[in-house]
Amino acid sequence: METKTDLKIITLGNSLLNEESQAVNDIDKELNEFIKQMFHKMYEGKGIGLAAVQVGRLVRVFITHLPKDKPRVFINPEIVSTSIEENKFEEGCLSLPNLYSEIKRPEFVKIQAMNEKARHFVFEADDLLARVIQHEYDHLNGVLFIDKVTKNKKKQLLKVYQRKNKN
Repeated sequence: METKTDLKIITLGNSLLNEESQAVNDIDKELNEFIKQMFHKMYEGKGIGLAAVQVGRLVRVFITHLPKDKPRVFINPEIVSTSIEENKFEEGCLSLPNLYSEIKRPEFVKIQAMNEKARHFVFEADDLLARVIQHEYDHLNGVLFIDKVTKNKKKQLLKVYQRKNKN
């Protein structure tokens, strides 16, 4: 069994971040322990969302916890619909430390998924929570927020990323 300290956030350059995650078949004790560890790692990184792939597991699971909201678990999520209205907002990512860019996304999302108790639900969100859900959902499909900008903007962002994250 993994301990809390075993999970590590993988960062840009790790090929897992560009792969599609696989559906979860069993929501069991092991998966629930993994989800608890994900929350611990997200809080440690001061994040508000985290996808399983970001800690090296290609399973369709992500979590969110925004201020003034409860912690949420999404297993095998599917986006049902989004609004036509979009807005731009600065995004960052625990897998791309110290990098931020304005990203345009729909301002409303409707998603269906299962929770950690294997209960199906449909959930609607707007504003920041809708954005976080879409950002984490993208991770499950191998898409990073920098993939949502123009080629030139992405080149600029990658240069900034390399400069800011030299070890």
